[in-house]
Amino acid sequence: MKNIAKGTFEVKIVPQTDREIPMLGRMTIDKVFHGDLEATTQGQMLSAGTPVPTSAGYVAIERVEGTLQGKKGSFVLQHNGIMSRGDFSLRVVVVPDSGTEDLTGLSGQLTIIRADGKHSYEFEYQLPAAN
Repeated sequence: MKNIAKGTFEVKIVPQTDREIPMLGRMTIDKVFHGDLEATTQGQMLSAGTPVPTSAGYVAIERVEGTLQGKKGSFVLQHNGIMSRGDFSLRVVVVPDSGTEDLTGLSGQLTIIRADGKHSYEFEYQLPAAN
């Protein structure tokens, strides 16, 4: 059975400048989730810009720790984002077998929604029946 969790989040992205590589960026990414997912995250993001300002790509991995609709534990999210001349696609999925404690066996996909300068999410997920 699939479940849906919804809420908002704040994000802090800090560029890492210890190594400069043309067209590439590396950042830390920290989030605080509210709503059905009450959690904090820590992660790393890699990005690539292009000479075309509306084209770019990024990948990220972040560890989420907290409660998901009352179930405690942690899991890892993997991001893959592409912008091709302004057309943006993003996929954020739970890394298989990364769930711990009550979230063992978690799978799913998180949708990030950005409107009016604020972030929200919809997280469609599944847990094994025993959880």
